[in-house]
Amino acid sequence: MNKKLSFIISLVVTYLVGVGAGYAFLPKSTDESALLSPEVSTVPTAGKPLVVIDPGEPKNQTCPLNGLSHTTTEKSLWEKRRPMAIMIENHQEARPQSGIGSADIVYETVAEGAITRFMGIYYCDIAAQDLIVGPVRSARTYFLDWASEYGKYPIYVHVGGANTPNKANALGHIKDYGWQGANDLNQFGLSVKECWRDYNRIGHTVATEHTMYCSTNNLTKVAEKRGFTALDPKKDPWTKFFVPWKFGETPDGGPGKPATSVGFDFWKDYPQYHVTWTYDSNAKVYLRNNGGEAHKDKNTDEQIKTGTVVVIFTTETGPIDAEKHLLYGTTGSGNGLIFSQGQAFPVTWSKKTRLDRTIFKDSKGKEFQFVPGKIWIEILSKVNTSVSYQ
Repeated sequence: MNKKLSFIISLVVTYLVGVGAGYAFLPKSTDESALLSPEVSTVPTAGKPLVVIDPGEPKNQTCPLNGLSHTTTEKSLWEKRRPMAIMIENHQEARPQSGIGSADIVYETVAEGAITRFMGIYYCDIAAQDLIVGPVRSARTYFLDWASEYGKYPIYVHVGGANTPNKANALGHIKDYGWQGANDLNQFGLSVKECWRDYNRIGHTVATEHTMYCSTNNLTKVAEKRGFTALDPKKDPWTKFFVPWKFGETPDGGPGKPATSVGFDFWKDYPQYHVTWTYDSNAKVYLRNNGGEAHKDKNTDEQIKTGTVVVIFTTETGPIDAEKHLLYGTTGSGNGLIFSQGQAFPVTWSKKTRLDRTIFKDSKGKEFQFVPGKIWIEILSKVNTSVSYQ
C-alpha cells in the first residue's frame, strides 16, 4: 500500500470515528432535532400520484381507520402496508405544515412550553400518492401509546426524541417496545431520499428545527425493505389486535347539543395555540383556526377540515425535567366530548393498555358511532381547561 493511499484511508477512518463520537456524546436529554441534516436543492412535488385513479371508478371500499369510502385501486395499495404515524410540529414558525390535511386521523397535544405537536396517522388517503409531510419533529412517549393502537409495530416516523432518565424517555421506550431499527423510522437512520431539510419551503427563514420534511412513499419503501408490510407472515399482521371504531350515517352518542363553533386553549395565556373549529353545514365538516388564523395545509393551500373532533380530558404531569418534558395519561379512563355534524356529545373514554384501542361510550355505556370522515383527537388536561361551544 503506498503512502498516499494509506493517508487517504486514515483520513476516512478519522472522519467516521469523529462522527460516531459526536453522536455518542450527545447530551442524554437532547431530542436531537437541532442537529444538521442534508439539504436538497430540488424537492419532490407534493401529491405526486403513484397510480392514476379512474374518476369513474366507484368508491366502494371502506377505510378501517375512519370509515371513508375509497376505490378498489386504493385499497389494493393500502392493504399491503401498515399505518404510518408521523410526528409534525405546530410551532408558529412551522406553519403552514405540509400534508397534515391528508392524514386519516390526527392526534394533538402539548409537547412542551404550551407548543402543541401533531401525530398524523397515514394509511388510506395517501395510498395512491407520494406526499410531502412536515416539518417532522421528535418523539414523545405518550404519542407512542396512541400509535400502538394501529398495530404492535406501526411505522413510526420522527426526528430523534426525548432521551432522559425518567418516564419521558421516548427513545428508551422505542427500544423497549422492539421498534428500534425495525418499524421505527428515526430520521437519523434514514437518507436524504426519505427526509431532508428545506429552508425555503414556507417562504421565509426559520430555525433549523422547523425545516425537516419527508416523503411518505420513500418512507414506505424503507419499511418494506425491513419487512414491515401487511404481508410478511413472520411478523404479526397489524390488524391482529386492531379494533376499528363503529361508523354509521349519523353520529350516535345519545342526545347532542348544538355545536357549530368549538373553541379551547391547551394552556391559558398562549393565544397563538388557541384552536377554533367552525362547522360548515354545507360540507358537513369542521374548519380549523389556529392562533386566530385559518390553519392551512401547505400542499393544497386549503384550510384544514375534519368530519369529527374528539376531545379527551386526561392527566397532565410536568414539566418533569429541565427540558420541560410532559407526561399525559393515555391509559385508564376519563371524560370527553365528540363534535360531529354540528352537535356536541359528552362521552367517556377508556384504554386498558398501550396496545389497546381507545374506546368512546355515551352516558348509557353504548359505544359511540362515528360518521365516516377525517377525525381529529385533541388531548387536554382535565384540570383548569375547558371547551366552549355553541
